[in-house]
Amino acid sequence: MIINHPLLGPRDSAEFVYLGDASLIERPDPAAETALADFVDYAYMRENPAGSLRELWFHEAGDRSWLVVTRNTMTHEISDVQMARDVARKIGCSK
Repeated sequence: MIINHPLLGPRDSAEFVYLGDASLIERPDPAAETALADFVDYAYMRENPAGSLRELWFHEAGDRSWLVVTRNTMTHEISDVQMARDVARKIGCSK
């Protein structure tokens, strides 16, 4: 599978480490009254959908960047690749 890195161009997926659902970018608020339950859900409750999914990939064997890859889990077709920092900024994360 080829991942079209936004800065480096097409790269083999063997250069990357898959982390999982990109919703992990949005961490729960540790100061919230429901923080414990929110973090349990965040850490352990995962969906495994068939079809299009936004995923986190780490370019371990390259520039060590994090990417958000939109991939069809049934066909492995990649429809979009973005820098994770840009996605986090769009959704208002402070990291």
